[in-house]
Amino acid sequence: MFNSIPTHYYVIGSTVMAIVMGTFVMVLRMRAAKQPTNERKIIIPPIAMSTGALMFIFEQFRVPPMQILESALVGMVFSTILITTSKFEVRNQAIYLKRSKAFAFILIGLLVFRVIAKIVLSSSIDVGELAGMFWILAFAMLVPWRVAMLVQFKKIKKTIA
Repeated sequence: MFNSIPTHYYVIGSTVMAIVMGTFVMVLRMRAAKQPTNERKIIIPPIAMSTGALMFIFEQFRVPPMQILESALVGMVFSTILITTSKFEVRNQAIYLKRSKAFAFILIGLLVFRVIAKIVLSSSIDVGELAGMFWILAFAMLVPWRVAMLVQFKKIKKTIA
């Protein structure tokens, strides 16, 4: 059934979904800055995203070891951008994630990079494998960012306790 659908439809569909999800993340992040944060709000996203690893049960999503390494390294490099722009502040004895004007532009930039990379790479890499690579990239970006946020949050929490 899925083999009869042309590959470019998968690329278009996944690109549209990436744009929708990127927009959703930006809106969510902007709203999150209006409420105090806690450890749970920092830890849940990587745990929730980890369920996506179940895609690797299916062979079409499996990624060769070298591409796993490349995707993970690119994700970790991108995480440094997110780490440097994510700061906390204390207001009324509560810890808030500071709104960063750069964050929206960074997310848009990462989204544009992803769309361009997907379009370029989809001509030489199978769409399922490419989906696996982008999941690895995103997860390798999310985990270090959230670990750094958690460490920073706990340091600040000690100072107000």
